[in-house]
Amino acid sequence: MGNDGGSIPDRRDLVKTKAKAEQADKGNQTKARWHYCALSKKPLQEPVVSCPLGKLYNKDAIIEYLLDKSAYGDGEGICGHIRSLKDVKPLKLTPNPAPVGGSDERASYICPLTSKEMNGHIPFIYIATCGCVMSQAGFKNISASTSSPKDTETEQLDVCPLCASKFSRTSDVILLNPTGELAERAQDAMIAKRKAEPPKKSKKRKNAAATEDEPASKKKALPTMSASVAAASKAVAASLAEEEAKRKANMSSAVKSLYGDGKPNPKETFMTKGTFTRYA
Repeated sequence: MGNDGGSIPDRRDLVKTKAKAEQADKGNQTKARWHYCALSKKPLQEPVVSCPLGKLYNKDAIIEYLLDKSAYGDGEGICGHIRSLKDVKPLKLTPNPAPVGGSDERASYICPLTSKEMNGHIPFIYIATCGCVMSQAGFKNISASTSSPKDTETEQLDVCPLCASKFSRTSDVILLNPTGELAERAQDAMIAKRKAEPPKKSKKRKNAAATEDEPASKKKALPTMSASVAAASKAVAASLAEEEAKRKANMSSAVKSLYGDGKPNPKETFMTKGTFTRYA
């Protein structure tokens, strides 16, 4: 009420101000990215996969999405860039030996190099060729101690510190759950890599090209007539010719004159030629 001696109103009570927009809790957002599947929103459970943008998914959720794009309402916006299972990489995660759960909800996985928990407080990366996951700091420390001078003309492949698989430092090191400018860089890198991919050929064109490239000896030969069928055909043709000869032998001379002997008749002119069947 005010002005009754019981309370003194201030500006907040007398002037209505615009309410501030509610902001999402950053702690809850971080927890959602590192503890739950980006698509199904269920807790991460192996097998866990990641896309070129560094998002974490349960593999069964990705399979459901690829089979039915409407299985998740917001699936197209979250992982519309995933075309097939070839666009995701199964991750090799190191389980956390400490008890998981409780009030602090510890991370389920750790870095095998530094034993740091994968909870979003420190950056983690994975190697696209082998899928090994580790903290970015542990990866840099190991790589710096084992790296050798590189040739400026040709790129030298590095070796994964966990499984010794070869990888390219410039294109095969993917940051998990990047944000802001790092997420935009990952998007641009994925688009550039896909543009560099050779165009896919359809199966019909591929089969036609393979047929043209085959040597003549390997191409499928035309079916040939078997010896028994050829002998039967000759026998039928001979019997028909014999019957025709007998029929002509029994003709009278008048009928034979109508058919002729197959030789050109010099007495014929263009007026009479072809006016009657001359040949049997």
